[in-house]
Amino acid sequence: MIPENLLLEYGATLENIDVSEVIISEKKRADFYFQIKTGEVKMFNLNENGKEFVQGIFYDGESFGEPPLFADFKYPASASAVKATELFKLSKSKLFELLTNNPEINLKFTKAFAKRLYYKATILKEISVHPPEHRILALIDFLKNRYGSEELFQVELTRQQIADLTGQRVETVIRAIKQLEQDGEIKLIKHKVFR
Repeated sequence: MIPENLLLEYGATLENIDVSEVIISEKKRADFYFQIKTGEVKMFNLNENGKEFVQGIFYDGESFGEPPLFADFKYPASASAVKATELFKLSKSKLFELLTNNPEINLKFTKAFAKRLYYKATILKEISVHPPEHRILALIDFLKNRYGSEELFQVELTRQQIADLTGQRVETVIRAIKQLEQDGEIKLIKHKVFR
């Protein structure tokens, strides 16, 4: 999102995060901007029974957890590394300085926020009113539009991650994926989902 050289110019540090290490905690104050160099990070909430709901998964070059920096509220979710991750960490004040001095980056930021809001609104609608198969297809189609091409797209998520992102049990996702394959909506090749 923000060029790495610009992040470093404004004082960002590059940090190594271990698998499952918590990067931000729900209800804590937001003081830093985070951008992934390499790796994978999930933002999630836990309910009172310890069940995890994944808000989003972020990959190389993507940032996460920014809204509280701009609205001055605490983190609404936690974030942890899904796999070993290198990320840039920049203070809130330096981020604002960077955005003020680089309007083209500020515009990219605004566009990225708009895309995330669209995703959240779409997934929320899917989770609340549609059957499991529809929820899964909506998620896959969103990912294909964002990361894929016109050709056959491989879903890089595990069944558990699909369940977490669509608010379902993993058993439900497994049954729904089998049904989607029978209906010709997806292909399963060596246990991987393609669309």
